[in-house]
Amino acid sequence: MPPKIFLDSSHPISEKTIDSDALKVIHRLKRHGYSAYLVGGGVRDLLLNIPPKDFDIATSAKPDEIRALFRNCLLIGKRFRLAHIRFGNKVLEVSTFRAGQTKDANFITNDNEFGTEEEDAMRRDFTINGLLYDPEEHAIIDYVKGLKDIENRILRTIGNPTIRFCQDPVRMIRLIKFQARIDFSIEEETQKALKENIEEILKSSPDRILGELFKILETKVSSKFFKLMDEYGFTHLLFPQLANSLDVASKEQTHQFLQLADQQEIHQPEKNVLLACFLFPLLERKIQTAYLDQDKMPHLGEIYSLTKDLIRDTLVAPFPRFPRWMRETIAFILNAQYRFTPLDPNKKNRKFKMMGHKKFPLALRFLGLRSFVDDRCAREYSKFRRINNRNKI
Repeated sequence: MPPKIFLDSSHPISEKTIDSDALKVIHRLKRHGYSAYLVGGGVRDLLLNIPPKDFDIATSAKPDEIRALFRNCLLIGKRFRLAHIRFGNKVLEVSTFRAGQTKDANFITNDNEFGTEEEDAMRRDFTINGLLYDPEEHAIIDYVKGLKDIENRILRTIGNPTIRFCQDPVRMIRLIKFQARIDFSIEEETQKALKENIEEILKSSPDRILGELFKILETKVSSKFFKLMDEYGFTHLLFPQLANSLDVASKEQTHQFLQLADQQEIHQPEKNVLLACFLFPLLERKIQTAYLDQDKMPHLGEIYSLTKDLIRDTLVAPFPRFPRWMRETIAFILNAQYRFTPLDPNKKNRKFKMMGHKKFPLALRFLGLRSFVDDRCAREYSKFRRINNRNKI
């Protein structure tokens, strides 16, 4: 089926908004007789006036042909090789057009074969991600009616949504990520398929799901996203211990922390601080029921033990390969809060000693979130921030 072509008079993309090195790569590929386009989320974000995180390129050139044109190219991947072209610390990903996908609803059989530009567009997840952009012609090539969906602010799968979600259930997580990030409505059939096939997510690799969740935590929409996770039922499926432990008050506190973090972070949000937003209300409840309600005052070692158990049950149980360094960082952030604001304010502790720890800035950042809702935290945060700034001079 021939695509619709939209020239520069009918779209807002300007060459000035495109990474100059991405343009160089496309121009060189085309000079040597290959077709090459910007594809995927980069095109979508340019149309929405959002600075793209990545400028991915798709081309008719095979991986070895790409490598022959660029000395700064490294081929990666075993199942389907991708070209990474490095410019300083920046990496541009260049992929060869992939073939279309099988119509079988249960799995993908030919996802690693080379194909045409049309097949490459049709194999993508949502219409808003299926557009190609030719910077030399200033033209959008649309095989999937994606431009119309962007204009109407609609999220829609390419092809039958039930089949697409069963082929790759992680697409359901990506769908609500886009709903949170760009505030589009989900098309009726796509939403119906999402609700009917939600349990398919349990068939996905935990590592893939975790990787997608980590990406979402870095997009400054964590509060909106996890509200949608709750609404659709993903939290109960993916984080059963967390979902069962969060009462209404804890949920409100968690979302308040996440919202504050989304608003306060100037640069890319810190994943460990955001995950601490989930666990801190639960840790407070555990301390309350296990100790304070029984007129006991836990020492820091007991709090640390509760923290480790909490991280194990809520994060490691559903995701066994949850990174150890992240577990340790989250534990430090949570336990540091009871040095900043001890349960027994009359008891001396070594709160200043921890300032030399490399993870201290993250603990202080989380205290900063707490300071918006707790006056005692605000006083401690102000004091430690002054000391920390003095020490940097």
